[in-house]
Amino acid sequence: MKFKATIQIMPREEILDPQGKATQLGLHNLGFDGMDAVRIGRRVELVVDADSEEAASATVQEACKKLLANTVIEQFEFEVSAV
Repeated sequence: MKFKATIQIMPREEILDPQGKATQLGLHNLGFDGMDAVRIGRRVELVVDADSEEAASATVQEACKKLLANTVIEQFEFEVSAV
């Protein structure tokens, strides 16, 4: 079966996010006051061929830990659903 995985990768809360800070400053400069704690991350979508949703989740988890996310400075979460 094929499963679609949607992965959200964000900097850990305790890690400085210079891209988020620059974006927050830009928003304030454009008059968007009241927007604080801007954090910038990324979204990854992929299709996994696996026997079950549990197997697909295990594969995605391993891929995130080994390649997609730098677990020292990033955290990730994902959803897996049948295609």
